[in-house]
Amino acid sequence: MSRVAKNPITLPSGVDVSISDKMISVKGPKGNMQFPMHPLVEVAQEEGVVRFRPAGGNEKHYAITGTLRALVNNMVVGVSRGFERKLELVGVGYRAQAQGNKLNLTLGLSHPVEYPVPEGITVETPSQTEIVVKGIDKQKVGQVAAEIRGFRPPEPYKGKGVRYADEQIIRKEAKKK
Repeated sequence: MSRVAKNPITLPSGVDVSISDKMISVKGPKGNMQFPMHPLVEVAQEEGVVRFRPAGGNEKHYAITGTLRALVNNMVVGVSRGFERKLELVGVGYRAQAQGNKLNLTLGLSHPVEYPVPEGITVETPSQTEIVVKGIDKQKVGQVAAEIRGFRPPEPYKGKGVRYADEQIIRKEAKKK
């Protein structure tokens, strides 16, 4: 059986999970999320613990059980603590400014970039060269951060561009005469 699926999810205080035939709903202090149930997975909840078991003995059943367990665990963490991703802007004149549900970026292009922030995501700019993307959905937070980074990914010669806070850029040596 999948090693991920063997571990039960312990629910923190303030988080409620409701399981129906077709949906798993998770409610917490930061919001609520839903995910469709898979017919090959059996889910049981007992005394603040959620357990997952495959419905059959096929390898596919084990794989989907581990996947569903990881997705539900991300939902539990999201509604209790939330997720965040930090981005840094490196380069002369590179700036970011959050205005309501839009993020204005100046990235050395011929035009300023205006990024509309999706629903359920908050974007903060503690300084002009830092961006913090927050939300309860891990996939959405990562996708928004990747889209912002995609406007000007870091280049290997000077390291200029939008990068994740923990990202290591491998620098290339300049061409020699």
